[in-house]
Amino acid sequence: MSFDGMVTGAVVHQLQKLLIGGKIEKIYQPEADEIILNIHSGRENHKLYISANSSHSRIHLISETTANPLNPMGFCMLLRKHIQGGRITDIKQMDSERIIEISIDTINELGFSVNKKLIVEIMGKHSNIILVDITSNKIIDCIKRISIDVNRYRQLLPGQQYVYPPSQGKVPYYGITEAQIELFTENIPGNAPKALLSNIQGISPVIAEEIVYRAGLLEEDRSYTAITHVLNSLVNKIGCENTKPKVYLAKDGTPFDFHLFPLITISSYYTEKGFDDISKTVSYYYSNKSSSNRVKQKSSDLVRAVGNSLDKLYLKKQRLSNDLLAAEKSDIYRLYGELLTANLHQINHAVSSVELFNYYSNDNISIPLDSRFTPAQNAQKYFKKYSKAKTAVTEKNIQLEETNNDIAYIESVLNYIENANTIEEIEELRLELIEGGYLRKRKNNFKPSRSKVVPFQYTTSDGFRVLVGRNNKENDILTFKTASGKDIWFHTKDIPGSHVILFTDGKRVTDSAIFEAASLAAYHSKGRESENVPVDYTQVRHVKKPNGAKPGMVIFTDNKTVYVNPKEL
Repeated sequence: MSFDGMVTGAVVHQLQKLLIGGKIEKIYQPEADEIILNIHSGRENHKLYISANSSHSRIHLISETTANPLNPMGFCMLLRKHIQGGRITDIKQMDSERIIEISIDTINELGFSVNKKLIVEIMGKHSNIILVDITSNKIIDCIKRISIDVNRYRQLLPGQQYVYPPSQGKVPYYGITEAQIELFTENIPGNAPKALLSNIQGISPVIAEEIVYRAGLLEEDRSYTAITHVLNSLVNKIGCENTKPKVYLAKDGTPFDFHLFPLITISSYYTEKGFDDISKTVSYYYSNKSSSNRVKQKSSDLVRAVGNSLDKLYLKKQRLSNDLLAAEKSDIYRLYGELLTANLHQINHAVSSVELFNYYSNDNISIPLDSRFTPAQNAQKYFKKYSKAKTAVTEKNIQLEETNNDIAYIESVLNYIENANTIEEIEELRLELIEGGYLRKRKNNFKPSRSKVVPFQYTTSDGFRVLVGRNNKENDILTFKTASGKDIWFHTKDIPGSHVILFTDGKRVTDSAIFEAASLAAYHSKGRESENVPVDYTQVRHVKKPNGAKPGMVIFTDNKTVYVNPKEL
């Protein structure tokens, strides 16, 4: 795991420096397994993010604003009751484990000073956040309750005594001696990294490999002195905050790994991105590595709801098209009615069919009859069928147009969901679907973030400003409220995508600006992975919104079309 004991130690050193003596002003719980503490320390405000998620548990400072539920969760309310307004008196790491204890001095309901401890256990699927009363060492509550049915050794329930996780018999990484290193490697001969990993507390596989590599070891070489020197050197750098944290990026730009120290063993295979403190490193790594997964998790119900709506609309369109096709063949009923009316005197009663001369095509035609009715009544039935079918054609065409508009709208929403990069964008789309009646309102809907989601902003190579909508509601605001009539509007031709506005600011628009803005429109559309994407563009004054149209749906005139490859500026 990237977040090992060494990273934990570096985070603790940073938090000690910045947060001890600070006051916990506010507490939030954006998700069921994570909390954020707003702490005022010195003259600065800090946000401490703590996650007990099984796949990306961690603790570090953050700067971004997160969306929060309208109704606080139970653990958040408990923390607000017990530690909000308290002051942080100490932050420490247990040995070299991934366990951090935050001691808090606060005031109870009677006005007496009491001491609480927030314990953060970063242990993969067993990660937890536990609030403990220091005096009694009893658990007040935890973000994940563990009963005796789950763990006989260690229950994490309110009122239980807090017990540390069972020791694995490993030695903390600080103060390691050469004799200990020798003993470790003798127990697992020929595999020094595994020997370090199995016996030293708080190091990850990648740093074990790095220590051995830096020591210049081969499998048959046993330079215990070199290993001890390298390990103690790294540990000393943690205490002195003399680290150079880096994130290692794969070819597609996604983070592969990170650590406090440059990883020579993998540096030639990945691109390095350096940071000046550990919290920024951790924040960048997890936000870029897990954001797609987190966004996918948050958007899964939206994708499902939108997919179901699309399936229903496609089925409705198919049925309407079939009905329309049948209705458009209704001219035969008019012909039957005319021929029966013209030949009433020749037709016998109580027959099931009759063959008459068709003076339109100069041949005979067989006409089915209902033997219960007279020839005149059969003719009237055919005229009624013809009239009903003609009315149906008009109605079905109206319904088909509405269905096609609904499909275009839902496909555009699905495109925005697939391209969303943040939870805030997903929540904005969720709100749009709720307002449109496609989703039911949830009890625990998120508050819109204070800093509203703003359009993507770009600048062309020749200095023109370009804004791109992130959803349909934003498209409407961008096109009809932000842009002026002489600005240029772009949209992919017959492909769901964003509205793109090229702001002219009274200047003559260059061809390069047109093509760059069109490339952006193609990039922020369903045609992102295609080539030679057609993009329509026109002045904003030629873009109109029909009455009753759904968000983002417009009509436009006086447009031109260019073919471009999708590209983000």
